[in-house]
Amino acid sequence: MRRRKFLGLVGSASIASPISAWGQAAERVRNIGVLLAVPRDDLEGATRIAAFRRGLEELGWIVDRNIRLHVRFAASSDQAPALAKEIVGLRPEVVMAHTTGMVEALRNETSDIPIVFINVSDPIGSGFVTHLARPNSNVTGFMLYDASIAGKWLSMLKEIAPHVTRVAFVGNPKTTPFDYYWRMAESLASALAIKLVPLRIESATEIVSALEAFAQSPNGGFLPLPDPTMSKHREVIIDTAARLRLPAVYTGRYYVVAGGLLSYETDRNELSRQAATYVDRILRGEKPVNLPVQVPVNYKTTLNLRTAKALGLTVPPGLLVSADDVIE
Repeated sequence: MRRRKFLGLVGSASIASPISAWGQAAERVRNIGVLLAVPRDDLEGATRIAAFRRGLEELGWIVDRNIRLHVRFAASSDQAPALAKEIVGLRPEVVMAHTTGMVEALRNETSDIPIVFINVSDPIGSGFVTHLARPNSNVTGFMLYDASIAGKWLSMLKEIAPHVTRVAFVGNPKTTPFDYYWRMAESLASALAIKLVPLRIESATEIVSALEAFAQSPNGGFLPLPDPTMSKHREVIIDTAARLRLPAVYTGRYYVVAGGLLSYETDRNELSRQAATYVDRILRGEKPVNLPVQVPVNYKTTLNLRTAKALGLTVPPGLLVSADDVIE
């Protein structure tokens, strides 16, 4: 497996390095909040926390020695407001928030506690920051995707499944910036001879019924957006795609490991580890306003050859060679 370095800095901020010698005052226990948009038993949530902890440990912050993590899991967007209120009530010095909905819930509770986000695609459009280089608020962090990624997903779907002329754009507008991706994809679809079909859903039942209706016409494929609703119901999505013989490009490797066809993504665990660098700098006195929002610049492709074969697809040699990870 070949991995590419993936994050570039916006502006001139640099990443802090560990301090080797700790004074007595540094052993004071610092409180950090964490709000994740996944169920407590979701393996992806556990890997995000583990990556975040590793990043903190690399910078000298050890759980139960000089930091305490207050972790909360929101299994649905409806739980976010109460959990955000609970975390803010603990008065942490900084909160790491996962996804747009979790940041929004925290912003409704505080304008002074620093928030470091991951897995947020449109921080400006969501109202979290005014500029990427200088956030001008208590919020900063690490973007999941730029909108242009939607065009890449479309082109990859067309590459692996050239027969596709209809693509369902699937997401929950309540938990992902649907229009943010839609506008970019729509502007590029005609050049690929693709008709986009928006499928706005909110539950597993709606996902299944919407895809079944879509699949009644031929030459279809779909794009499930980066969305906590999609991630939560990924097994339903993958099973439905297989049953309906719909090729799809996914936004996370974990879909492909579970049987999905193809993914093109940023490394979410690396985002979590990088978030620790901003938490470290805030604990050492820096302000979010001086910490530029980071944008992803490199991506990883994962391909499932078993699924391609089951769908009757011939994988182009160029795609096979360029894939970072191939599941055979």
